[in-house]
Amino acid sequence: GQGVTVTLTDAPPNAAAKIPGVPEPQPNDLVIHQQDLQAVVNALWQGGAKGIKVMDQRLISTSAVRCVGNTLILQGRVYSPPYKVTAVGNREALTNALTASPAIQNYLQYVNAYGLGWKVDQHEAVTLPGYSGTVDLHYAQPVKP
Repeated sequence: GQGVTVTLTDAPPNAAAKIPGVPEPQPNDLVIHQQDLQAVVNALWQGGAKGIKVMDQRLISTSAVRCVGNTLILQGRVYSPPYKVTAVGNREALTNALTASPAIQNYLQYVNAYGLGWKVDQHEAVTLPGYSGTVDLHYAQPVKP
């Protein structure tokens, strides 16, 4: 179905403040963080996405978007930027949800100030892969005396 892809990229390593009065960036200001990726995923679900993939993996209800340092760990695989998040659904609703998200509005301030990457592409037709991992839940149990 139709959909959108959001691409997030780190700022250039030599980035400086692009807006007068904004402090010079600290290293943490120049990289994509877990909350940035999670904000995109949450906004797309809020916008009515029928399915989402991050990089090349389909998300399911137990998927955790986690970053360690400046890498993404998703379902046991490690990824580096640029990060691509693709959603299937009504393009207008998905785009409106991205625009309405306060967390994304905060991220866009860093895009404008320091040059973090933000790109939204719209698709007439996009296909997501099926989820290929296990759906079995594992849990601990107390040892019986």
